[in-house]
Amino acid sequence: MPSGHRLGIVITGGSRGLGFALAKGFLAHGDRVVICARDGARVQDAVRQLRQDIGSADIHGIGFDVRDRGDSARFKAFVLGRLGRVDRWINNAGTAGERQAPLWALDGVDMLETTTTNLFGALTMSSLAVQIMREQPPSKTPVYHIFNMGFSDLGALLSRSPIPHKASKIGVAVVTRSLRAELAAHGMSSIGVHALSPGLVKTDLLRRVTTPDAAGFVEIAAERPEAVAQSLVPKIRHVRGRGSSIRHRSLPVMIARMLFRLSLRGARGLANARRLKPRE
Repeated sequence: MPSGHRLGIVITGGSRGLGFALAKGFLAHGDRVVICARDGARVQDAVRQLRQDIGSADIHGIGFDVRDRGDSARFKAFVLGRLGRVDRWINNAGTAGERQAPLWALDGVDMLETTTTNLFGALTMSSLAVQIMREQPPSKTPVYHIFNMGFSDLGALLSRSPIPHKASKIGVAVVTRSLRAELAAHGMSSIGVHALSPGLVKTDLLRRVTTPDAAGFVEIAAERPEAVAQSLVPKIRHVRGRGSSIRHRSLPVMIARMLFRLSLRGARGLANARRLKPRE
């Protein structure tokens, strides 16, 4: 990618949390960004905040529900009208459900919202991204890229979220692999499809799925959206190839970081105990 090249970026679920932080990171590089989320008022608040934070921000937002395939034409028109060309499409919108409970204690509405937002949303938005990208100038190597946030088997095993969330996120990973294969089978060499793994991010979604017994671990392991975005944005901007797994941190680094922070916490606790110990 040429130095100083401005990319066209689409981020679903971009009004807060990691999506908002990613948008801010791309804008800091001079890229043009469209964000969407279900709550149109919140999207406009996010747009105003981003323009305030970055004076030259080329940012646009629209209220749009990724589950509403019937409204995709309106979203497509908005994206093309504001960006003209889409270089990176990030399917960030997701939910862990309203209640943290065993499968038999969840109602159908909650399960349906979780699975349709995560899995059906990834399907519909990946489909729309391909429709847009295949109409752009072709290339023998991928120059347009789609990013999905799914779960590996290990990620699902470690997650404490309800079954509909884990199942739908594993499904998103299948979407990523299968779409990559379909594009290759149909000779669409211009588009790459990648797995995006931000790790544990301190967002409202994470707080909602964190049980009291896991709160201490999450506090140590999770990171602020801004820190995660600072790591991911350059990797997304300079991605190459038909498909890869882009991580904020590798698993060994994550483990080493957690052990280091645990040791620091233990050292502070020991120091406090010694300081508070009464003199004999």
